[in-house]
Amino acid sequence: MNSYRILVVDDEEDLCEILQFNLETEGYSVDVAYSAEEALKKDLTVYNLLLLDVMMGEISGFKMGRMLRENHSTSLIPIIYLTAKDSETDRLTGFNIGADDYISKPFSIREVLARVKAVIRRIEASKSIGLPLEKLSYGKLEMQLDNKKVLLDNREIPFTKKEFEILHLFLENKNRVFSRDEILARVWSDEVIVLDRTIDVNITRLRKKIGLYGKNIVTRLGYGYCFEE
Repeated sequence: MNSYRILVVDDEEDLCEILQFNLETEGYSVDVAYSAEEALKKDLTVYNLLLLDVMMGEISGFKMGRMLRENHSTSLIPIIYLTAKDSETDRLTGFNIGADDYISKPFSIREVLARVKAVIRRIEASKSIGLPLEKLSYGKLEMQLDNKKVLLDNREIPFTKKEFEILHLFLENKNRVFSRDEILARVWSDEVIVLDRTIDVNITRLRKKIGLYGKNIVTRLGYGYCFEE
């Protein structure tokens, strides 16, 4: 993990120092920039992850994120947004432009470290020897990502595309709570109007299809859903 380089971009210098100290304590190599303009002067291709504040100067975190996603050399760099803005619209904006995670201020350092580790795990899994991640599993539940199959106790279970994508999201981010809007942004991002009821129906069907593991998909009232280990 010591080989991972992280860039923290935030106009709060004290916060940058705190994040840098704690991330370096965990073994990461960390640089900081106090504005998007300063960050964009760096060779961003050397970084494995960006922690990017949303509300900054003339170039906001969202604007910088769009710039990175539109540039072939930086389009795949994972981004975790840090922001005091916590509306559903802001979260949707972040995920729609390719956020890998979204942390609302004020946050605990433990939360940041946990989120960073989760993204790093996904990087390690998906980029291992240059090959895409082929499967995700939990107990006797297995997702074969290459051929889009779900197996329960070695028996294939028929899944719709949306059910598959929801389960993929949950198993890749176990113990992470996703609001309905976040699920919409990640699974239904190409569709204009989707009712909350549509998500609930898909979650209900998903729970039934994965048998005893259905109980692992829990509802956090007022927050959303998560797959609990």
